[in-house]
Amino acid sequence: MEYAQLKPGRRFAPLQSLLYYSQRIVTYPTLRRLVVRALSGAVRMRQGAGKELYAATPAEEVALADLRHSGYAPLGNLLDGMQCDEIRAWLSDKLLTDRDRERPGFTLAQRAEGVRVADYHLRDVIACPHILALANSPPLLGLAARYMECKPTISALGLRWSFPVPGDDSALQAFHRDSEDWRYLKVLVYLTDVDDGAGPHVYLHGSHLTQAPMRLRFYSDSEISNAHSADMLLIATGTRGFCFAVDTAGIHKGAAPALQPRLMLQIQYSLLPSYAYRYAPERYQGPLELDPYVNRLILRPSAWHG
Repeated sequence: MEYAQLKPGRRFAPLQSLLYYSQRIVTYPTLRRLVVRALSGAVRMRQGAGKELYAATPAEEVALADLRHSGYAPLGNLLDGMQCDEIRAWLSDKLLTDRDRERPGFTLAQRAEGVRVADYHLRDVIACPHILALANSPPLLGLAARYMECKPTISALGLRWSFPVPGDDSALQAFHRDSEDWRYLKVLVYLTDVDDGAGPHVYLHGSHLTQAPMRLRFYSDSEISNAHSADMLLIATGTRGFCFAVDTAGIHKGAAPALQPRLMLQIQYSLLPSYAYRYAPERYQGPLELDPYVNRLILRPSAWHG
């Protein structure tokens, strides 16, 4: 996903900047909840409550309760080993982009030393087997609809490699908060086995309910460990195909892999578009019948008409 230019300069997007920073400056949780209630009500009036998306299972109830209370909800292995293998095989010749440095596109086999974090292009993510089907599946859309209290929007979709590299970690691998929308959640899916040596996701229990600073910043490991007990840190490990939902308005990080690289799918569901991004929807010509509203930011409208 390409970021929008939110500060004056070339390709400055003033309206997006206003909409993005308007939700950044409202830091009081009670006031934010009031705004979320008003916005979700407006979406319900236009698009419905999204109840048709609910999975309506005991697992959904447990995940929703976990997400509201903790900010983190394990969802189990929603992809099997064969599906993960098919994803990896399909991506084998697709180009990656280094997130930390400007490099020409390279395949996984061509990766140079020093590349820590690299992403696939959205067009390849959309065309990849199983990705859109999972993003639009009842276990995920139902949870998102209930957390948003309206029909959700897929506002970001990405596949990212993180590699073990000596030296300082990437800024992406330090504790931080996200600020994507008034309310949102991310579903993260491991496509490789992830243990303590492969860079697990780490989340500070309940931090999504606390007040964030207006100016977002990074937190050192020692700062977090000095202020919170070790049992407040939720470490997400699992075999390939393991999924979990997180409200990344809370404090979290994707730890830097120490021994094994990690491939992870990220699906973001939000109340509104995330105005931090410049959206360029891709054409989809696959067999799935997908909700046009839910997918409008990542798939071109013409795709719904053949």
